[in-house]
Amino acid sequence: MITVKCKVNVNLKKPAKKKAESADEPPVKRRGKVPRISRLMALAIRMDEMLRRGEAQDTIELAELGKVSQPRLTQILSLSLLAPEIQEALLYLPREMTGRSKIHERNLRPITKQLCWVKQREMWSDLIRSVGPAAKDV
Repeated sequence: MITVKCKVNVNLKKPAKKKAESADEPPVKRRGKVPRISRLMALAIRMDEMLRRGEAQDTIELAELGKVSQPRLTQILSLSLLAPEIQEALLYLPREMTGRSKIHERNLRPITKQLCWVKQREMWSDLIRSVGPAAKDV
């Protein structure tokens, strides 16, 4: 049996917040969270690319990789069927300072089922008008 004696210094106080390294750098401002629908749109694009490149064999494999059900994965992937302008608008939604975004994936499902991009754009405009002034920046 071996016995080891050592001193351990435990500091129970919370560490002080680090100050800026130099006075020349402005403090970093919090800019809010990226909206969930923007993150889902980016995920849909990435997963679509993975399927096209052969990095994933099928949606079953993607669902396992993403730890989601296959139906949920299909819902997310359907966002890649949107017109390019709508995808871009979703990706560049303004950051949320408080509260939740008024544009949800569920609201986009009827638009993704529409194959005609002209009709998708009309439905998108209607959706933007219905969610109110917060989405007018889109």
